[in-house]
Amino acid sequence: MPTVKDVIVRKPGSEEIADCQKWPIWSCQKSSFDWDYTQKETCLILEGKVTVKDRSGSDEVSFGEGDLVIFPEGLKCVWQVTESVKKHYNFD
Repeated sequence: MPTVKDVIVRKPGSEEIADCQKWPIWSCQKSSFDWDYTQKETCLILEGKVTVKDRSGSDEVSFGEGDLVIFPEGLKCVWQVTESVKKHYNFD
């Protein structure tokens, strides 16, 4: 089973940003919630800050504005939105 260590966070190139801008937008206020990835998700963070933790709480990854984030299928985690987030997203 994937963990947050398998989450990829990187800065996208200009072509990737242009592709992401065609995707839907999701936003969320400051909050914390469990999430199970039944598909791989790729997203471009437009605003905000998020920390995603394994449910065991042992590992975490943080990301924010300008980051391209890829979540593996099968990941079970807790999202902690520390600053209201807005993102383009795509499920494979």
